[in-house]
Amino acid sequence: MANIREIARKAGVSVTTVSRVLNNHPYVSPAKREAVLKTIKELDYSPNINAVHLSRGKTNMVGVVLPTINHPYFSELLEGLAKEAIKHNIQLVLFQTGYQQEKEFEALEQLRGHLIDGVIFTSRAIPFNLLLKYKDDGPIVLCEDSDQDEFPSISIKHEDAFNLGLEYLISMGHDRIAICLGRLEGANSQKRQKTYHQKMEIIGHLVHDEWVIGDCLVIQDGKRVMDRYLKMEEKPTAFLVGNDQVSAGMITEATKYGLAVPGDVAVLSFDNHPISEIMAITTIDIPTNQLGSYAFRAFIKRSENSKYAEKITLPFKLIKRKSV
Repeated sequence: MANIREIARKAGVSVTTVSRVLNNHPYVSPAKREAVLKTIKELDYSPNINAVHLSRGKTNMVGVVLPTINHPYFSELLEGLAKEAIKHNIQLVLFQTGYQQEKEFEALEQLRGHLIDGVIFTSRAIPFNLLLKYKDDGPIVLCEDSDQDEFPSISIKHEDAFNLGLEYLISMGHDRIAICLGRLEGANSQKRQKTYHQKMEIIGHLVHDEWVIGDCLVIQDGKRVMDRYLKMEEKPTAFLVGNDQVSAGMITEATKYGLAVPGDVAVLSFDNHPISEIMAITTIDIPTNQLGSYAFRAFIKRSENSKYAEKITLPFKLIKRKSV
């Protein structure tokens, strides 16, 4: 395989001149540039991309850690990231993890090895204390409602949003409320659970363990939740659900069993994705696309200033429909 020394020899120029042409340096005469480009074509030369990255000190690639791409929340967030990345001529490298910590570490190790310029976590399983070990290896951005001061973070205020949902259900006459979340141990889910228990204590209603349901991400999980609901001895009258996909599955399964929503059981959701409008699901709107845009901008700011760690809070709002 040809290298830049061979190109220089055949083109009759210095190795430095070849390097300048490859890096689009302006201070090369038109004649020498033409000679180098002609030789590159004749020798079918392809630059070693790793060497180019090393010489430039950056890769123009950013890692995006996400549990799945087959979910409207993460695909919409990714769309927001991609729009900003295109503006900056930066490529996104996806790390689809399924919440496996070892796959999240792969992204962080690539950051440490200078194979990517930064990592944006749309969600994470890795504990925060382990994430801190990579703090000085490059920009890390978190899409979560974070209390820490080490990294930039972008999110809605999950405690406030969950409290809004609970208060609306209570205002509609419900005090027997169950919740459905994704990963119960996740940072955002922990805040939601804390808010739930505090609110139920305030209204003086006992929380049953079976009313806190985890691993709820997709439509099929919603069907599972409704099957579980039918077997409960103490049934809630309402569910506050972490995302619209699960809510859609719950309502579909409820209809299958002849249950009326909201007559027999009410459902209030999060995200305001198209499926919630189609199925008339009451939901709390989260600007997911905007979240992605802000996350990428935070990466740019962190790249320019290693101490940048702003917490950006985005707005949310209740969309009233027919499921409550």
